[in-house]
Amino acid sequence: MFWPIVACVLLPWLLVYLGLHVVQRGIIFIDIAMAQMASLGICLAVLLHLDLESWTTFCIALVFTLVGASIFSVTGKRKSQIPQEAVIGISYVVAAAAAVLLLSRAAEGDEEIKNMLVGNILLVTPREVWERFALFVAVGIFHFIFRRNFLLVSFDREGAYEQGLRVRWWDFLFYAVFGLVVTSFVRIAGVLLVFSYLIVPAVCGINLARGIIGRLIIGCIVALLAGVGGLFLSYWWDLPSGAAIVCTFGGFLIVISFVGLWRRRLILKE
Repeated sequence: MFWPIVACVLLPWLLVYLGLHVVQRGIIFIDIAMAQMASLGICLAVLLHLDLESWTTFCIALVFTLVGASIFSVTGKRKSQIPQEAVIGISYVVAAAAAVLLLSRAAEGDEEIKNMLVGNILLVTPREVWERFALFVAVGIFHFIFRRNFLLVSFDREGAYEQGLRVRWWDFLFYAVFGLVVTSFVRIAGVLLVFSYLIVPAVCGINLARGIIGRLIIGCIVALLAGVGGLFLSYWWDLPSGAAIVCTFGGFLIVISFVGLWRRRLILKE
């Protein structure tokens, strides 16, 4: 349990931050679509009998994710008759169906479909934890350097256009880096857990705080408690770890939503 707990302590902070961007942009399912595209690349590696921990597999998954980044940056127009969520949904469905088709040709296909959805964080190795932590730190530094433009595009899109920013370029840059993070995490965590880490803490933070710093702090606390708590529940009750963590996230979201509703009612009464 030691290294899974270390992974749940060291890795979620960047996912929470990126999740705040995703929720603010109103493209909630882009993370699960990107995660599914990364999984599609991994499924291709399974079919080709490649080592799933090799750089070759990682690069294949990253290429599929960057294709998604290109699609989503091009379709994120200022005004469009087709909502971007529709494009995201279609991309997810097609990637999921293609993954099933690929795995139907592999002997270990059924097991890989399960890993694709919920992963197996209990099997994470020290090397995987530290490699992903180093990558997340590098991405965090990159986002910090260009934080003004990323925050402006996500939180004040019209203002970004008015200031003359190349919004589509910054969209692609965001999605590309986002895809790099998702690709690195989806193999150990699975699609559903990646989605939970990105969206649930961000929504909890929005329920309880107004500023981005407050939301980030609350989101990180929720991610830490839900991740570690879900691991212990899976250990005590002999449950699949990924599914247990996802359901723990759901429990935290329900409780915090009620707390946020209660706070808003108190404010209105005052």
